[in-house]
Amino acid sequence: MVQAATEGSGRHEPAALDPRSAPAPEYGTGSLADLLPTVVAGQGVPGLSAGLGLEPADRVCVFLVDGLGWELLKAHPGEAPFLTGLLASSRGGTGAPITAGFPSTTATSLASVGTGRPPGAHGLPGYTVLDPDTGALMNQLRWKPWTDPHVWQPYPTVFQLAEAAGIHTCQVTSPDFQHTPLTKIALSGGSFLGRLSGEERMDFAAEQLAAADRSLVYTYYSEVDGKGHRFGVDSDAWRGQLAYVDRLAQRLAEQLPPRSVLYVTADHGMIDIPFDPESRIDFDEDWELRAGVAVLGGEGRARHVYAVPGAAGDVAAVWSEVLGDRMWVATRDEAIEVGWFGPPGAGVDERVYGRIGDVVAAACDDVAIVALESEPHESSMVGLHGSMTAIEQLVPLLEVRST
Repeated sequence: MVQAATEGSGRHEPAALDPRSAPAPEYGTGSLADLLPTVVAGQGVPGLSAGLGLEPADRVCVFLVDGLGWELLKAHPGEAPFLTGLLASSRGGTGAPITAGFPSTTATSLASVGTGRPPGAHGLPGYTVLDPDTGALMNQLRWKPWTDPHVWQPYPTVFQLAEAAGIHTCQVTSPDFQHTPLTKIALSGGSFLGRLSGEERMDFAAEQLAAADRSLVYTYYSEVDGKGHRFGVDSDAWRGQLAYVDRLAQRLAEQLPPRSVLYVTADHGMIDIPFDPESRIDFDEDWELRAGVAVLGGEGRARHVYAVPGAAGDVAAVWSEVLGDRMWVATRDEAIEVGWFGPPGAGVDERVYGRIGDVVAAACDDVAIVALESEPHESSMVGLHGSMTAIEQLVPLLEVRST
């Protein structure tokens, strides 16, 4: 049996947080999963609900900037004068952000955007999750080990539904993404135009937007996230990328054809975590956190913890006691019930249930559960994300309309 932490551990264990106190995503009314269904419902595609209060437009472009969180954008008006000038337009002119979803990580968020469904339905509920059919830890961003993408995520994308309804649909992004499994199951539909430079993407996105009376165009830029992971969001490299993407957004906005709207959004924000043992707890060296754990999934600030048979309750108790008030710790069923992976009480798809950890831990403090030996690359990143704090979870939905 796993033993709970004791006074002899040398740790201070404050009262554990209630999982219900976590600010769960606004699934159904104000999350990334609600964006495209709202957009294409306004273009006349049947069978989709409009959860966000957005004015319809014939031509819609979604520009997703990886890592451009709401709090980070608000804090950098000097680097992003154009984008911060649009803050009042966010979320249909309310001046409010939307939520990414949980975990606030790229694979999960892109699947939510493209399918219009929460993680508990589309089935990509983390950076790495257990495949219950094989027992392997599945990296859903790199798609390793290989599994059939359309078995893993069987729902049609909103792009496919829009294309079937006669809307001109196009994705303009890096050529590297054209044949990836994540693109196939989250963003496929219509044509794919691979362009290397950000400027080319903006120009071609505007061109494709004007190519039909009704159009849906998606474009993407990754390096705000890339520089944040490598150097941190307090670095000159990150600020330089923010300034660059600000110019890209303005370039695209200035080329909008008539009857168009541009939405600038993101998949998550980011937070820098100090490199010290109190802020970065090494799972590989921590006997209390390892006890009873068969597989560690997720990422530093949003962990899926898979217990050995019969140990799930003890693992949940230990993680709650050890992490105290620094992380929200929930059992699988608790996390599902309170709305971490979909609307509260709605449950998750049967095929997704076993992919979620027996225990799910989400950081609310400046802390990460790293694994220096088994996850050296991820553990070396300066900027991290994944949890439900405002800096990670809240993302903009900025709007520019042409007449």
